[in-house]
Amino acid sequence: MRALVQKVSRADVKVEGTVRGAIERGFLILLGVSQTDSSQEAEWLADKIVNLRIFEDEAGKMNLSLLDVGGSALVVSQFTLFGDCKKGRRPSFTGAARPELAVPLYEHFVDRLRSVLPRVETGVFQTHMDVSLTNDGPVTLWLDTDELRS
Repeated sequence: MRALVQKVSRADVKVEGTVRGAIERGFLILLGVSQTDSSQEAEWLADKIVNLRIFEDEAGKMNLSLLDVGGSALVVSQFTLFGDCKKGRRPSFTGAARPELAVPLYEHFVDRLRSVLPRVETGVFQTHMDVSLTNDGPVTLWLDTDELRS
């Protein structure tokens, strides 16, 4: 699994002009699932994200997690995180999981977040979405569960 995590002061996702998910302070998480992922990766990644210490403490240091500040998460599926641009000019997405694997793992990841966070919103899987955000910092981190295998 891959996640692009952005610390935000606000974010929302719209489908056909209708807001489907919106949060204030927290993380916008763009999530991609690969063909080799399992529930182990979903759980590791969710736990890693909620415990990232990237919110400022009273001294102004990045020392607090999403759990510490009671923040929210907006999770948006994004198979293009597995786009391979090595050859030619058109990305290949063969590394991304097919929906029959990706949807249950995406949902497992979201459920894991919901078990510990006060608010978790989502986009709509396999639809065109408009995502808007105000990046706070800006702080943007890339996480990949390949770290588990290395």
